[in-house]
Amino acid sequence: MNDRVIDAQSQPPAPSQRGAGGRSGARQPSLQPVNLLAKCELFDEQWQPRIVAEVNDYQFKIARVEGEFVWHAHEDTDEAFLVLEGELRIDLPHGSVTLGPGELYVVPRGVRHRPVAEREAKLMLVEPRGVVNTGDAGGERTAEGDRWV
Repeated sequence: MNDRVIDAQSQPPAPSQRGAGGRSGARQPSLQPVNLLAKCELFDEQWQPRIVAEVNDYQFKIARVEGEFVWHAHEDTDEAFLVLEGELRIDLPHGSVTLGPGELYVVPRGVRHRPVAEREAKLMLVEPRGVVNTGDAGGERTAEGDRWV
């Protein structure tokens, strides 16, 4: 058996202490799990994702959403949507997919899509670091930079 000793005070670096691209060198493991729904309560803005974790070059983001988002595509990457609470419809060129709590859908790279939530929903998104939330559409709903919560 390979036992490791982890200092109970070890925490990942604060976002302000991360290096280029939001990363630091060696990170110490946190001894605290991330409660995604509790993190969603720390902000009110709609369609403005917040980063809760990184794994290699991927970011795990949470978002509160309501209403229609913009039609857009991500030419270079797939985009994963996991509904935490509420319901999300993802409109696609030839139909739509409706997700409830605990359901996941991956929009393949290059596919135009529009997320829609009739009532507020809470989501987790998984995508590579640097992906712009509005993809090729741009506009007023484009999130500004990487924001951690």
